[in-house]
Amino acid sequence: MITVDQLTKTYGDFVAVDNISFACQPGRVTGFLGPNGAGKSTSMRIMVGLTPPTQGSATIGGLSYQDIPNPGRHVGVLLDASAQHAGRTGREILTMGALTMGLPKSRVDEMLALVGLSDDEAKRRLRNYSLGMKQRLGIAHALLGDPSVLILDEPANGLDPAGIRWMRGLLKGYADRGGTVLLSSHLLHEVELIADEMILIGHGRIVAQGDKKTLLASRSGTASALVTSLDNGGLGAALTAAGHSVTPMGTGLKVGASPEQVGRAALQAGVVLTDLRDGGASLEDLFLELTSSTQRDAFPAGAPA
Repeated sequence: MITVDQLTKTYGDFVAVDNISFACQPGRVTGFLGPNGAGKSTSMRIMVGLTPPTQGSATIGGLSYQDIPNPGRHVGVLLDASAQHAGRTGREILTMGALTMGLPKSRVDEMLALVGLSDDEAKRRLRNYSLGMKQRLGIAHALLGDPSVLILDEPANGLDPAGIRWMRGLLKGYADRGGTVLLSSHLLHEVELIADEMILIGHGRIVAQGDKKTLLASRSGTASALVTSLDNGGLGAALTAAGHSVTPMGTGLKVGASPEQVGRAALQAGVVLTDLRDGGASLEDLFLELTSSTQRDAFPAGAPA
């Protein structure tokens, strides 16, 4: 379990992390989301003892990182996949980690196989690795000691779509076995697919936290659904008769009702639905709204988002 309590980090007059508090529970993936420069990496560096806090605390299993005996056996960390000696091979990097943690060398082969690095790739020097290969090696190093907690900063960086899907499955399986995962990213969609809970941060402050349903409910407005059916005309008439607004949209309809209400109306009208989804604000909309003052780029008025 990771516990962050009133954590603050300042550099002179600049406040990088501003009095944040949260907890990451075993068996869950917690997404730590925010624009670049929001304070995610600084917070994670404090958690693993690389940066001292100005105020507050961050503990793992009730202990500060520096007080954990043989910390690699308890906490797996990936903050910068390139932060290894560029002249060492992937196998050498993992072997040194295994020796430091008191692990058998066989663990190195297990981790290389787990992250999909071949024998030939393991013999290459880190300077010759692609960014995606460095990420895989970094994940292997984080998992080397079979820790109960993972702290990962932008682990999907450099991975191709297949690699990102692989990583999602790996981390979800890890959490399902009781592990605690804190996953930082600015790629909202990827975290949305895996995270049980999300923490949104901007300008060093937590602006929202909770699971996806809770976050969207906190900003919910009028219910809305997007629907396509085999008989849009008949469905539209049934929905209108039920008191819902109906507007043609593309090959379907936008309805001022919840997806559940649309489904019930379709069932009563005997209309077969081919697509039905929530048409309300997305998690991306919420994220951009809550962190708008920290975004580097803004869309011009009228431009498609």
